[in-house]
Amino acid sequence: MTRISTCRFKNSWKMLQSLTSNSCVRLIESHKSTWYFLFLVLGYILYLIFGAVVFSSVELPYEDLLRQELRTIKKQFLQDNECLSEERLEEFLEKALEASNYGVSILNNASANWNWDFTSSLFFASTVLSTTGYGHTAPLSDGGKAFCIVYSVIGIPFTLLFLTAVVQRIMVFSTRRPVMYVSTRWGLSKPLVAVVHATLLAILAASCFFLIPAAIFSSLEENWNFLESIYFCFISLSTIGLGDYVPGESFNQRFRQLYKVGITVQRLPCQQRSRRQTKTVAKPKTVQQSCSRKEREEGATTLT
Repeated sequence: MTRISTCRFKNSWKMLQSLTSNSCVRLIESHKSTWYFLFLVLGYILYLIFGAVVFSSVELPYEDLLRQELRTIKKQFLQDNECLSEERLEEFLEKALEASNYGVSILNNASANWNWDFTSSLFFASTVLSTTGYGHTAPLSDGGKAFCIVYSVIGIPFTLLFLTAVVQRIMVFSTRRPVMYVSTRWGLSKPLVAVVHATLLAILAASCFFLIPAAIFSSLEENWNFLESIYFCFISLSTIGLGDYVPGESFNQRFRQLYKVGITVQRLPCQQRSRRQTKTVAKPKTVQQSCSRKEREEGATTLT
């Protein structure tokens, strides 16, 4: 009797487990998009937390060291100048830092560089249109702020339109025609030629947008090494624009006017990168729709 009860209990337990698992599977399958969205949100939050932990553990010791160094310098300065009160010094530093946030420095070696001459204004316009915004220079007047709004509303879509038209014409000569020419001339398979061509384009892009500009920046900027120059190129081309590194702002910069114009031209691909990614994502849908339309037309012809 005990064995029969035990067997019945085991069978009932197995049936219950089977029903529970089946119901869970049906629940997951019926709400697959919802579960996918929840996992996506959870993954994004975890990635944010991971970045915060790494940045905090790496940068916090340097920040603490810099704070201690500034306190020591300030204390020594007040001891050497007893006639100056700490309140007056705080007031002066507050004004100087506020002006520095607008790109205006009180240092003697920075008075030769103007933030709003033509080349600097051209560089600022490029940061606005490319949505980078380093933050080292900002409009001071109300008129400048109002014009910046209107200029951005019109200029950002215009920049997208302009760069899209330019890249569409370049892509024909840099992607399709070389692959077709090599494949036809030497009888090679198109997939192989496409892979080699993509690799060469990747190397060329990395050289033009990262390696060569980084070498130029590290040679013209006195306080930049090659890694910092690569870092600036990536921050600029990804339109992050932290503003911790801005070229052409050092004292007695060589070829400053021409340098600013060259940086403005070098920054033009910033907008097109995100625009091309959006078009790449949307392209398979268009191909699928055209294929479906073609199939429907062939089906209608067959029925006729």
